[in-house]
Formats: sequence, structure tokens, C-alpha cells
Amino acid sequence: MLDRIKAIFRDNAESVRDLPDNTFDDLQLAIATLLVAAAHKNGNYHEQQHATIARHLAECFEMESDEVERLMALAEIEAKHSNEIYGFTRTVKDAWDHEERVEFMQMLWEVVYSDGELHDYEASLMRLVTGLLYVPDQESGMARKRALQRLGLSG
Repeated sequence: MLDRIKAIFRDNAESVRDLPDNTFDDLQLAIATLLVAAAHKNGNYHEQQHATIARHLAECFEMESDEVERLMALAEIEAKHSNEIYGFTRTVKDAWDHEERVEFMQMLWEVVYSDGELHDYEASLMRLVTGLLYVPDQESGMARKRALQRLGLSG
């Protein structure tokens, strides 16, 4: 019985990757899903967060806006149906070097702060992701400060 339940969850988690219109690699989907999950963490996803994620994905992967929107739509599905982030962070950790992971932390900070405040659930997610990406707290803190500065917010 337990194996059947695991299979159902595994099949659902892999469904986005198996869609015929999914032309994105695992790293692209992992990055987009983590950004979208961060935006949804406080239960209030708004247009500024959407725009921030779209900008980061376009810059990071050199994508056109229609590709970014397709990737974000897949990431929305993935974030909604996945109840763990370990696999996504592992994909990022394995694919990107330390400096790239620190830059990604700044992207995440910009997404969670794009509404002007940090909520408890967002702060908890950021601590978790920092650890899973093997980014020291001090470097995550510096990435946070850079994100705040870029957004024109005070820390």
C-alpha cells in the first residue's frame, strides 16, 4: 500500500517534466519553481513578484518573454503539486558553483521582499534554502542586503 502511495506522488511530481511542451531542463525548472514557491509562501502572490521572477528568469537563462511565461506556468504547477523543496535545491546545488548559488539567494530575497516586507513563512523558507544550498548565513545576509538595496528598501 505504501509503495502505491509513493508511486502516486512520484508520478504527480514528474508529470510537469513529462509534458510534451516542456522544453526546459531540470535546472531551469528547479530555479523557476523555487522562485515561484517563495512568492507564494506568504499566501499573497502579486504582480510585482511575478514581474521580479520573470525578470530574473529572462536574465538568468536569456529567454524571451513567451518562454519565461511558459516556464513560470510549469513552475506554478510544480510548486503547487510538490510539498518538498529538497530535490529542487539539490538540482541547483549540483549545477551551480558557490558564487552562482549566492546570486540565486539574492534573487530569492528580491522575490520575498518585492511586496515590501518579509513574512515569517518566507523567512523560514529562506533559512531552509540557505542551508540546503550550502550558502553560509553571512553570505545570505549580504545577498539580502543587496536585494533590499536593489528594491530601494531599508533593512
